[in-house]
Amino acid sequence: MTQKTKNGFTLVELLVVMLVFGLLLSLAPAAFKRVLPGLELKSGARELAAVFRDARNRAIRDNRATAVVIDVQEKIYQAEGRSFPLPQGFEIQLFTAESERLSESSGRIRFFPDGTSTGGRVTLETDDTAYYIVADWLSGRVEIVDLPAPQ
Repeated sequence: MTQKTKNGFTLVELLVVMLVFGLLLSLAPAAFKRVLPGLELKSGARELAAVFRDARNRAIRDNRATAVVIDVQEKIYQAEGRSFPLPQGFEIQLFTAESERLSESSGRIRFFPDGTSTGGRVTLETDDTAYYIVADWLSGRVEIVDLPAPQ
């Protein structure tokens, strides 16, 4: 005597699978909220580094000094006469030469036709990560340094 097998799923099995998927989907936004600030911070650091590199390239190409102005209180930077927002929700600090300070909360980093710069650093920081966008004064080279934030 052969035994018949039934193909398919019962309604209870389908409901259990849907319940498990529903629970997993409800946990996903919490996971994204933990990851998203780090991604926004890194993206902001890359964007600002690209602006510094562009300013250096323009200074060399046009044979004239070019500056990027950073206002940490307003959380904006200016390049080529246009203003752009810095990432929101993060600690932002500017370290630049005293002669390049424009006010208590703003300053600039200038790039010169020979490739050098006034040098400086912009820090974008959260509780657990810090990105330093560094413009070397001698070479004008711009790099991003990724460090754990100080405890």
